[in-house]
Amino acid sequence: MKAIWNNTVVAESNDTVVVENNHYFPADSIKKEFFEDSIAHTSCPWKGRASYYSLRVNGELNKDAAWFYPEPKEAAQQIQGRVAFWKGVQVTA
Repeated sequence: MKAIWNNTVVAESNDTVVVENNHYFPADSIKKEFFEDSIAHTSCPWKGRASYYSLRVNGELNKDAAWFYPEPKEAAQQIQGRVAFWKGVQVTA
């Protein structure tokens, strides 16, 4: 699977985990040069507290376009150490 934004592959892996129709990529499969830490957080009743990354590609910013769960709840352990995408990031085979 590939995660593509602004005509650039920002993550690529054959080992994604699908939860709620989102592909979670292993953290070591993301291209860190495109990722910036965000102060945003959200909460999910069964997955836990999510943290976010913004993407910066070719001078353009996609704020909070990727998320991950640093300490997922027990029901969501399969996404530990993984990153998912939204906000126009195309995830494709």
